[in-house]
Amino acid sequence: MPIRRALMSVFDKTGVVEFATALHQRGVHLLSTGGTYAALKAAGLPVVEVAEHTGFPEMMDGRVKTLHPKIHGGLLANRAVKEHLASAQQHGIDLIDLVVVNLYPFEATADKASSTTADKIEKIDIGGPSMLRSAAKNHDSVTVLVDPADYARCLSEMDVHNGDTTLAFRQRCARTVFRTTARYDALIADELTRIAGFPADEAFPGENALPIKKVMDLRYGENPHQLAALYDIRTPGASGVTKLQQLNGKELSYNNLMDADAAWCLVNEFSDPACAIIKHTNPCGCAAAKDLAKAFVRAYDGDPQAAFGGIIALNRAVDAATAEEMVTRQFVEVVIAPSFSPEALTILTTKPKWKANVRLLAVGPWQAIPAGAKYTKNVLGGLLLQDYDMHGWDPSALTVVTKRAPSATELADLAFAWIVCKHLKSNAICITKDRELVGAGAGQMSRVNSTWIATSLAKERAVGGVAASDAFFPFPDGLETLAKSGITAVIQPGGSKGDPSVIAAADAANLAMVFTGVRHFRH
Repeated sequence: MPIRRALMSVFDKTGVVEFATALHQRGVHLLSTGGTYAALKAAGLPVVEVAEHTGFPEMMDGRVKTLHPKIHGGLLANRAVKEHLASAQQHGIDLIDLVVVNLYPFEATADKASSTTADKIEKIDIGGPSMLRSAAKNHDSVTVLVDPADYARCLSEMDVHNGDTTLAFRQRCARTVFRTTARYDALIADELTRIAGFPADEAFPGENALPIKKVMDLRYGENPHQLAALYDIRTPGASGVTKLQQLNGKELSYNNLMDADAAWCLVNEFSDPACAIIKHTNPCGCAAAKDLAKAFVRAYDGDPQAAFGGIIALNRAVDAATAEEMVTRQFVEVVIAPSFSPEALTILTTKPKWKANVRLLAVGPWQAIPAGAKYTKNVLGGLLLQDYDMHGWDPSALTVVTKRAPSATELADLAFAWIVCKHLKSNAICITKDRELVGAGAGQMSRVNSTWIATSLAKERAVGGVAASDAFFPFPDGLETLAKSGITAVIQPGGSKGDPSVIAAADAANLAMVFTGVRHFRH
C-alpha cells in the first residue's frame, strides 16, 4: 500500500522541507505541528496543522497537541484487522502511513551550564516519543523516521516499490526508534539523578539504563577477527577517548583505545608535566618533570624495549621540543594529549615511519571525573558497574610503621610510586626513582613474582629508589627482594596478618615503610 499521509513534527529541521517537498510530489498528504508546520507552510507546501486535523487546539504551551485518538488511532490501527479499520472509519480517523519525528534536545539543554532545572524539564519530550513508539509498534504498516539520514533512503524505497517501503526497511527504522527513545529516557533518568545529587540509595538502582551513543566504528577488536566500536556513556565534563579528535594516522582499534584510555587516566594524576607510556594497559614508562620533553625522555628511558609500539600520553599540549624527542626514538602506535602545536604536528606527521601511521589524538584539557560516574566491565551476559577509583595521594592518611621515617625526597618518590602503582594490573609492584618509573611487575599470580620482575627490570636503577605495592605483603619475602635491590622506602596498604614480620624485615634492612590503609587492586 503506497504512503498517502505523513505526519511530520521535528525539532531538528535538517532537510525536512526538501523531504516534505519530495513527498508532496509523490502524492503524499502532509500533516504537521508547530514550527515544522510553519516551515512547510512558508515553503508553499499544502500542509494541514494537527490542531485542524484533530479539531482540538494545542494547549499548555504546546505540551498537549498530538496526544489525541485521531493521531494515535491513525498510527496504531492494524491494517490487517477489519475491526480496527471499522473503528477508524466510525470515528473519522484517517490512517497515517509515515511518521517523521525527532525529539526535543534534552541532552544539549542538560549539558548547557546556564540551564536551570525548569529548562531541562521543559525539554523532556512527551508527544514525540509517543508518536514514534506508536508508529514503530505498527511498523508492519507504518514507516517511521527519527534520523534525517534516512530521508533519502525512504524516497528511494518509495520510488522502487510503487510509493511504499519494504517491511525490512520499516523493521530497521522501528529498531532505530526504540534504540533512540531508550537512550532518550536513559538520558532523562541520568540527568534527574544528577539534579537530585546522586542519592546514595540510587547508586546502583534495581532497574537501570545507560545512555550510550556510538562515537565510531573501530578497525577491529582485541583481535582482527573481532568487530568493535567505541560508544560514549554520558559523563558531562569528563575528557577522554570518547571526546577524541584524531589528527593523523590509521583507523583506531579496540586495543589502541584501551591503552590510550589507561595512559590518559594515569598521566593526568600529576600536576607537573608528565608522560606515561602504556603497553597492554600497564605503564612501562612514566615520569614527571619540570618540562614536557624531559618528562617524555625519562618515561621512555624507563623501559625502551617495552615502549616500542606503545601508547604515549602527555598531560600538556605537545610542543615542538617534545615532538622532536619523540621522532628520534622507536615508532609508537598512538600519542594522546590535550592538543598539539602546529610545529609539533608538522614534526610528527612528516618523519618517515611516523607520518602515515602514528595516530595523534587530541582530547582537550583534562577535567576531573564527575561525581556519580561509573566504571563498567563486561561479564558473559552482563555488566559490572563500580565507582571510579578516585583515591589519590593523601599524605595525611599515611602511617609510618618502621623505626625510620621516609625523608622528604623519599616521600616525594613514594607519592609518585603510589599513583603509578594504582594504574598497574594487580598484583602490582613498581619501583621509582626521581619521579621516574624504572621497574614494574604487574598482573602476576603472586606478589613475589611481581617483585622479582620489577627488580629485574630496574637492575641498578633501583638503588636509592622506592617501591609501591597495590596491596599488602602477606609475607616478608617480597619486601626482602626489594631491599636486596637497593630500594630505601616502601609504600603499601598494610592490613595483613603478616604485617609484624614484614615490618620487622623492613627495620632489619633499615627501610622506611608507610601504610596507606587503601588498596588499589586493578583487574
